[in-house]
Amino acid sequence: MKWYKIPGIENTNKPFITKVRAGGKSICLVGFEGQIYALSSICPHAGADLSEGLCVKGKIVCPYHRYTYNLETGKGGEGQNDFVTTYPVDIRNDDIYVGIKSFWDRLSGK
Repeated sequence: MKWYKIPGIENTNKPFITKVRAGGKSICLVGFEGQIYALSSICPHAGADLSEGLCVKGKIVCPYHRYTYNLETGKGGEGQNDFVTTYPVDIRNDDIYVGIKSFWDRLSGK
């Protein structure tokens, strides 16, 4: 897994939703209740940009059709039968890093 430093975002413990790029991926970065979460920024249902949505009760809400995705697991809401990819986040000296597995990492199960 490779860790990518996310420039321009401070770890302030204030809520936020923003889109960033890391490892060639478009990622929705969410600050919620003192934690920072990273997940795919593309809604699998309608292709909407999740960073334009809301965060409610630990879920990101799609701005198009109000589908919800759990910030920790990426699992879609009840009856959706879908998910978004989540990525690990590491805070180092107030800098935010997102971990992204390579194709070979995923293939080998690392």
